[in-house]
Amino acid sequence: MEYNSSLPIYLQAANSIKQDIVTGKLSPGARLPSVRDLAVEYTINPNTVSRVYKELEMEGVCFTRRGMGTFVTEDPERVQQLKEEMAGALIREFLEGMEQLGFSRAQAIGFLEKEQSE
Repeated sequence: MEYNSSLPIYLQAANSIKQDIVTGKLSPGARLPSVRDLAVEYTINPNTVSRVYKELEMEGVCFTRRGMGTFVTEDPERVQQLKEEMAGALIREFLEGMEQLGFSRAQAIGFLEKEQSE
């Protein structure tokens, strides 16, 4: 995983896991890697992984069973909601980038429509 210095590492790791959930790479009810295993996989501190899991749990994206591990939520509505939240973030990022280039929101949407029709 490559890290971006503009966003805390724990949020980047959490976003990576969320991406895996909404794309189906991690199925509902799937067990997430142990704190130690994910720390090795992402080359981050185990305390950071614990923070990632706490964040995901607070967001309702996963749950922890003591002594068994951390698991992906089994709530399909929460997964759909997460997918829509992530889509909204991508759209806002796109619109902000287009605005920085000097385009209005309407022009940016026009670019999307043009791209879709090609």
